[in-house]
Amino acid sequence: MTYNPDLLDRAKRHPEKQKNTDRPMGKKPDWIRVKAPQGKVYSETLATVKGLKLTTVCEEAGCPNIGECWDKKHATFMIMGEVCTRACSFCNVATGKPNELDKYEPLRVGVAVEQMGLSHVVVTSVDRDDLSDSGADHFVKTIGAIRFKSPDTTIEILPGDFRGKIEDIDAVALARPDVFNHNLETVPRLYPTIRPGARYFRSLRLLQRVKEVDPTIFTKSGLMVGLGETKEEIAQVMDDMRAADIDFITIGQYLQPTPKHAPVMHFWTPEEFQQLEKMARAKGFLMVSATPLTRSSYHAGDDFARLRKAREEKLTRLAAE
Repeated sequence: MTYNPDLLDRAKRHPEKQKNTDRPMGKKPDWIRVKAPQGKVYSETLATVKGLKLTTVCEEAGCPNIGECWDKKHATFMIMGEVCTRACSFCNVATGKPNELDKYEPLRVGVAVEQMGLSHVVVTSVDRDDLSDSGADHFVKTIGAIRFKSPDTTIEILPGDFRGKIEDIDAVALARPDVFNHNLETVPRLYPTIRPGARYFRSLRLLQRVKEVDPTIFTKSGLMVGLGETKEEIAQVMDDMRAADIDFITIGQYLQPTPKHAPVMHFWTPEEFQQLEKMARAKGFLMVSATPLTRSSYHAGDDFARLRKAREEKLTRLAAE
């Protein structure tokens, strides 16, 4: 089979996957179509990111929503480098040995937030298992720099699992981001093949611990569908999330980045996503975003405003009972 040369170049970013047999990348259904990145504001966002030598997950993960988000000056900054120490079979971020941390990066992120006039910012990272604290202190410094340069901006973070070390989780939670997001990604049965460097209950415990440290921090987690999971397994993950008091769930369609990555087993239809949204709302999440193109930081600013309003309405109802 002949593949687009760009796909083959992307596959080279993953040396650990080169032994994999090519998995066919079928045609995407009509409801997955997105517009190509373009426009003046998109170009301005790109110029800011490149001018400050910053990395975005929008680019590194090949997000399908980059054109829409950047045209609104929404970008998710990815700190601690472009190279991840883990090798998840769904992820397009490069795998290998990372460089040393850039001690000036937190300030540059703060400057970018200020220059772009962001009311809400999302900061994610590669996994850094090579660091003793998995990068917790770098997250704390980045949160502090954003607060210093742009005090009114609300902050959402999407870190790794810190290898489950409570002291590192606590350090980041005590920096008090407005939203602490950590994706479970898939159902427990699929972890050995889809997310082999992680542990399902370790990720769940991280989010539970954040609420123990500060119950006012919103917690958020996401799932990809299309990897072979069942609706019953998704329902169980939702129950596990609610038991950990997670406020916000995002559910989106998995899209295969290259022929070397895990194949798409099923394209969930918009109607099926509506069913998942209805199921999640019935289980008591404050916020649910479930569409084929939903990603962790997609419409994050608007969703944060709705999340805060939903909490206020819930507290009002409880006070009236």
